[in-house]
Amino acid sequence: MYKLYFGKIFKRNIKKFDPILQRLIFDKINLLKNDTDHPSLRTESLYKGVWASSVNMDIRIIWEIIGDIINIIDVGKHDIYRQYKSKRRRKSAFRENQ
Repeated sequence: MYKLYFGKIFKRNIKKFDPILQRLIFDKINLLKNDTDHPSLRTESLYKGVWASSVNMDIRIIWEIIGDIINIIDVGKHDIYRQYKSKRRRKSAFRENQ
């Protein structure tokens, strides 16, 4: 089981969803915390250690593992993964705060 860190972008973007979807997002994050390979997450690699997992058919969570911590980078509509898939490896907000 991993510890969780929620990045600034995630904290800002989670507010855009209604409370029912927010609850579903946090349920999936809890599942991710316990089993990153769970089939219902439909996880895919975006680039060098950054991953996208499905909340439902329309919402994705962007995350990375740093040691024993899952850094939740962002959450958004399905196409959010494209903006991260095309990026080069950047400094993690989590790492900058260490």
